[in-house]
Amino acid sequence: MFIANHWKDYEVIDTSGGEKLERWGKYLLVRPDPQVIWNTPKTHRGWNKMNGHYHRSNKGGGQWEFFDLPEQWSIHYGSLTFNLKPFSFKHTGLFPEQAANWDWFSKLIRDAHRPIKVLNLFAYTGGATCAAAAAGASVTHVDASKGMVTWAKENARSSGLSDAPIRWIVDDCVKFVEREIRRGNTYDAIIMDPPSYGRGPKGEIWKIEANIHPFIQLCAKLLSDNPLFYLVNSYTTGLQPAVLTYMLSTELTPKFGGHVVSDEVGLPVSGNGLILPCGASGRWRRE
Repeated sequence: MFIANHWKDYEVIDTSGGEKLERWGKYLLVRPDPQVIWNTPKTHRGWNKMNGHYHRSNKGGGQWEFFDLPEQWSIHYGSLTFNLKPFSFKHTGLFPEQAANWDWFSKLIRDAHRPIKVLNLFAYTGGATCAAAAAGASVTHVDASKGMVTWAKENARSSGLSDAPIRWIVDDCVKFVEREIRRGNTYDAIIMDPPSYGRGPKGEIWKIEANIHPFIQLCAKLLSDNPLFYLVNSYTTGLQPAVLTYMLSTELTPKFGGHVVSDEVGLPVSGNGLILPCGASGRWRRE
């Protein structure tokens, strides 16, 4: 498992009854988690002293209940600073388990000792964008949501990356990739964090089971002659790590060689020593 175990400003403290108790900086949040199907005693005092609690509705969705929580606050990961704020569907604007991938590709970028162009698709609030830029890459950040791209820019500024070579694009990811292919642009690395289901700015429908393999094929056409890595994340339980390995190896290794390693991504639970699974990642690298 790829484990994000280098956080200081974030931790999963405990898990029980379909929920997780987390520390985000100095604030405690309780949020639902579909992987937490066990019921264990909630002995940590944070269960009764949380700053925010997301209550899931039986009809779908849910709502936040706040107890002395600011509208926005920040946490740090190494040199990176992320601005957090609770918003719809339980999110805070950051997926901390992805730090395991940030560490992996940041080392590849630094060790390459050459200019690296990274394409980050479905780039959300820019965690991977900031990590890649901090490691020395030039990054093209693409997301269909203008609000998410604005948030990502804020994170870049807070991380001291205002002058970093980051290109910010609000667009449907598939349409952007198709245009980049026509333009003849290439990238040395691709990161994609596709949603299970989503809509583009003009109503374009994305369903990961139907669209992910054709999209990996399409994006492979954007790779340079000497690509460094290709990272695919999945939060869909139907896409097991072996599926990610097969898709990446089928599309990339015949042309570029290299190898693929895929696994679950997880966060350590400080209260009981477990690792909470948080999706899966497929990693292809050239060497």
